Amino acid sequence: MNLFPAIDLRGGRAVRLTQGDYDRMTVYNDDPVAQARAFRAAGARYLHVVDLDGAREDSTANLDTIAAIAAGTDMYIEVGGGIRDEARIRRYLDLGVDRCILGTVAVRDFAFAARMARTYGDRIAVGVDMRDGRVAVNGWLEVTPEPGVAFCRRCAEAGVRAVIATDISRDGTLQGTNLALYRELLTIPDLQITASGGIAALSELEALREMGCHAAILGKSLYTGAIDLAEAVARFQDGEEVHA
Repeated sequence: MNLFPAIDLRGGRAVRLTQGDYDRMTVYNDDPVAQARAFRAAGARYLHVVDLDGAREDSTANLDTIAAIAAGTDMYIEVGGGIRDEARIRRYLDLGVDRCILGTVAVRDFAFAARMARTYGDRIAVGVDMRDGRVAVNGWLEVTPEPGVAFCRRCAEAGVRAVIATDISRDGTLQGTNLALYRELLTIPDLQITASGGIAALSELEALREMGCHAAILGKSLYTGAIDLAEAVARFQDGEEVHA
């Protein structure tokens, strides 16, 4: 299983939200590049970065910060937040980002997301954020009528290879992740599932690995010390090379 420590960016700083609420934000590091390097020093080879401003404003507000992270570390980097056209995808990939995550645009323009998945293959993932089982968009501010699991099935049928699934109600709470959700998602054929939101203990990583999750994202649990990244990497990180 691949482990992705997370850096959420707002105003150029590394922050964490609670349950996706922009008004419940904690700043953990004013220097996201230093934070990425600290994760790398602990043994992490993968990094999950979200531009929270971009997700909310439909922009690339933290592009320069993401460029600095890509230039300042040799980690495999996936980026999400505000990526809603092919020009932005190309811009990030040209910076050295390894994978772009399509969120809101995958719901608003499913045909576009499917086309990007066919065009870029493993360099595209779809981020499916769920609140009460329904897909949420626009930086988690709007909940759609579409059931999240059904949307993931539709993604797989359209050729999307990877989904990053987040239960917003668990995100940033340290209350434990939604294992039942991932068990259900893992019944979808030919789809790599990354678990995100609320992972608070090594026992949850063990459960996710045993059920076959491709990857897990660790956020607040690392910043608060609930999970030691070096220990998690030693126990659960696959040994494969991160770059082809």
